Amino acid sequence: MSSSSYATSSLVVGYALCSSLLAVINKFAITYFNYPGLLTALQYLTSTVGVYLLGKLGFLHHDAFTWDTAKKFLPAAVVFYLAIFTNTNLLRHANVDTFIVFRSLTPLLVAIADTVFRSQPRPSKLTFLSLLVILAGAVGYVANDSAFTLTAYSWALAYLVTITTEMVYIKHMVSSLELNTWGFVLYNNLLSLMIAPIFWFLTGEYTDVFTAVNANGGSLFEPVAFFAVALSCVFGFLISFFGFAARKAISATAFTVTGVVNKFLTVVINVLIWDKHASPVGLVCLLVTICGGIGYQQSVTVAKKPTSGPAQVLNDSEKVDEESVELIPGKVATNLSMVRVQQLNQLARKPHATNSKKITLVLVVPPKLRLKTCVT
Repeated sequence: MSSSSYATSSLVVGYALCSSLLAVINKFAITYFNYPGLLTALQYLTSTVGVYLLGKLGFLHHDAFTWDTAKKFLPAAVVFYLAIFTNTNLLRHANVDTFIVFRSLTPLLVAIADTVFRSQPRPSKLTFLSLLVILAGAVGYVANDSAFTLTAYSWALAYLVTITTEMVYIKHMVSSLELNTWGFVLYNNLLSLMIAPIFWFLTGEYTDVFTAVNANGGSLFEPVAFFAVALSCVFGFLISFFGFAARKAISATAFTVTGVVNKFLTVVINVLIWDKHASPVGLVCLLVTICGGIGYQQSVTVAKKPTSGPAQVLNDSEKVDEESVELIPGKVATNLSMVRVQQLNQLARKPHATNSKKITLVLVVPPKLRLKTCVT
């Protein structure tokens, strides 16, 4: 296995573990701390402070916060917040199995959105068959859900729409904005933290929090609730990193399928620790849905035509090959640097004498990018 494949696999495994455990931990936290808006805000706060402090200590690098970039990222942050908002409310009114089923439906919608809006390759026949298996399992689960309520499934449909939009739109933002992974984590969580108070007032949750504080003598956390909230904050921080890193490494549809497959672990834990779970028939339909996710394979991407000469060096630099360039993760050349590269390309195409010596031109592209182009 090549180093790039190993790195990609590590990111996907890290995201899968965090995602599967976070669903159970959040259900545990909401059970003992029934304030989903405040819970997610504490997760955003933990991730924001964590990135900032680790950056100050030199353990990681993140892009500086600017309002211009924040304005560009704000729509993605709003969609992300809505996805988490509908997710937590779904967990309040339904069991984890219902959440998993609707989460499993997202590859079908994301595959359609990828093909229509992002010009991705059409799914293969095997891929399409797997999507139909996912849909069949979901329909079977809903038909056999004895705990069906209009409130729960209203939140489920809202979650399905927002999470599908988030999967595709965040992938677009990752591809278009010149931010590294930790920069995305910082912007996403900080902006979501700023949005949180708006929904506290819209949902009236702030009144419940104040009432609970007054009733408990100024204390909001019991020992079990404190442990559950702290654990959810830690995993929320970890999934922020693995989530954005995995989005950069794989396609939006493959990223979504990864989140579906890891629900096997969530199902096992949910059956073991909770008495509120689906019936045996519902669990079978749930497993069928997850098996459809396993059968789903990533669409084959269209290979780019190789180029030669100095232009190929530029393409290699875009891949951030550590053996040829020194580059802060996530950064690309500025417009001025691109002009200099074009000038070098024109120079390379000029005829030279047969006895000319090999000339090495060194182009320094800020920040910290060294690009070497050899002209003979």
